Amino acid sequence: MLLVSVVALVGGLDQLTKALAVSRLTEGEPVELVPGVLDLYLLYNPGAAFSLATGLTWVLTLVAVGVVVAVALMARRLGSRAWAYALGLLLGGALGNLIDRLLREPGFGTGHVVDFLRLPRWPVFNLADSAIVVAAVLVVVLSFRGVGVDGRREPGRREHADAAADARPSSEQPSESSGQPSGGPTEEDRRG
Repeated sequence: MLLVSVVALVGGLDQLTKALAVSRLTEGEPVELVPGVLDLYLLYNPGAAFSLATGLTWVLTLVAVGVVVAVALMARRLGSRAWAYALGLLLGGALGNLIDRLLREPGFGTGHVVDFLRLPRWPVFNLADSAIVVAAVLVVVLSFRGVGVDGRREPGRREHADAAADARPSSEQPSESSGQPSGGPTEEDRRG
């Protein structure tokens, strides 16, 4: 199943890269990877993105559990490859950070998330965070395009306009031959 493969890939890469960061980087000492663009910078984050909710680690853990349960429930209706990628990225990222919250110091449910990628003027992040952001973009695009989780397309604005035109009385409908509303003057009537 595609969803499971994406979850395993994202979660596995996230945990592997975090293990490498912890074993090879020193907290607070940057390693320039791409000058002026990307540093490796080890940080243990007790909060969410932008260091929000640093004192609410248990709440963030519960939110992550909620996301995992919600995605698992949605996955039962899955009928779209694009949604499988989106939900797989979201679930893999959520699980990657949840593992940190459950298993890392200072303790179960209050663990700090390992972050190690730093861009200029941006908070330090990890692969799980990146997967969650990509998933959010995919969800917005799929929703905007009217693609449901089950793979069915929901009517878009264009289809709604066409449906409204079909619902008008026939006297207001344009005739197929002249482009004029039915019952209105034709070219022959105007000449006549």
